[in-house]
Amino acid sequence: MNQTTTVASLPATKKRKFKLPQEFSILLVLIGIALIFEVLGWVKRDQSFLYNPQGLLIMILQVSEIGLIAVGVTMIIIAGGIDLASGSVVALSAMVASSFAQVVGYDRAIFPSLGGLPVIIPVLMGLLIGAITGFINGAVIVKMRVPAFIVTLGMMVSARGLARYYTGGQPVSMFTDDYLWIGSGSNPVIIFLAVALFFHIVLRYTRFGKSIYAIGGNVQAARVSGINVGKNLIAVYTIAGVLSGLAGVVVSARAQTGQSGMGMGYELDAIAAAVIGGTSLAGGVGRITGTVIGALILGVISSGFTFLGIDSYLQEIVKGLIIVIAVVADQFRKKRAS
Repeated sequence: MNQTTTVASLPATKKRKFKLPQEFSILLVLIGIALIFEVLGWVKRDQSFLYNPQGLLIMILQVSEIGLIAVGVTMIIIAGGIDLASGSVVALSAMVASSFAQVVGYDRAIFPSLGGLPVIIPVLMGLLIGAITGFINGAVIVKMRVPAFIVTLGMMVSARGLARYYTGGQPVSMFTDDYLWIGSGSNPVIIFLAVALFFHIVLRYTRFGKSIYAIGGNVQAARVSGINVGKNLIAVYTIAGVLSGLAGVVVSARAQTGQSGMGMGYELDAIAAAVIGGTSLAGGVGRITGTVIGALILGVISSGFTFLGIDSYLQEIVKGLIIVIAVVADQFRKKRAS
């Protein structure tokens, strides 16, 4: 009996292919866009776009404000939902938090007898407003079975109206030094990075995070596996509301005023950051790290256009095109995977 075993008869072993994370390709896009603006800066203005500390600081601060909202919006989209109310919630939270952050003795204070409160009070009020709006969104979506698009659209209009009604359309100013400290220097950036890191860990390594992915991937399968879909969805919308409230606090502290027009269009920028960062609008796919890079891409484009003196209207056109391209790319990836 021949004991010789031929090579052909050996079982084939599959070689593991090293796969780069999706965020790597998005990071390359960010670097490419930045380099394009750098070249155009030297050609058109004989100046460096990247070596412009003041401009880059402003860009990063703006990205931090959008990024706080985008973290919550990313979680909602992963869960198969959508949030159009975040920008208006920023305005409402900013107005309420600002009214509790005014100094003692200011004759135009909203609550003269409450002037000079500890900074934790206005911060908690801003977070509470965000939590309430987010909880209402989630509860109506889950309990009343109303589409998320309709519910959050209604909240977008209502929250903006409440922000205007709260002070009759008047801005709120004269804050305590402790409240202004929140928006000073690099504090908004530190807050954003801390929030992004925390929820990155939550999504990747906790049961709650895995439940969110399961719900967005297949809601019926999630129910069968024992996941409380309604409870988790309400929690996700509430968390997103809290983050919008936090953004309202940061925005008002940085601007040193609370205005009902704050956060205008932030909800679209947040959705764009998430989608550009690889979050699928179909749900079940996405990472906070990708959203952070997506927010940076939007920031670089906006700052680059301003740096080159290009019409601001073109920025919106480019943003729209980028969103469409990102969605088309997501559909293409799905077809290749199936």
